Amino acid sequence: MIPAYTYGLMPTGHTDAPYRAATCAVRLVDRRTGLAHRVNGNPLVIYTRQPQVAAAHLLAGRDAKVWDVQIDRIETGAVP
Repeated sequence: MIPAYTYGLMPTGHTDAPYRAATCAVRLVDRRTGLAHRVNGNPLVIYTRQPQVAAAHLLAGRDAKVWDVQIDRIETGAVP
């Protein structure tokens, strides 16, 4: 598992105010094929600043032997 702070999320118990989360793309991936899950022919992608929450929702009720998630950080430029 990738630590939350890698994506700019505040670690548990962290209280520093100016802490901005990075935007991430979260995809559901079929382990058997390595391809992203598709809905009506389009890859299922969730854009979020809370990738672990999105990953948990995508994997809820799915067989972990078949499904995995891919989290990609989206570079948005300088953060003020």
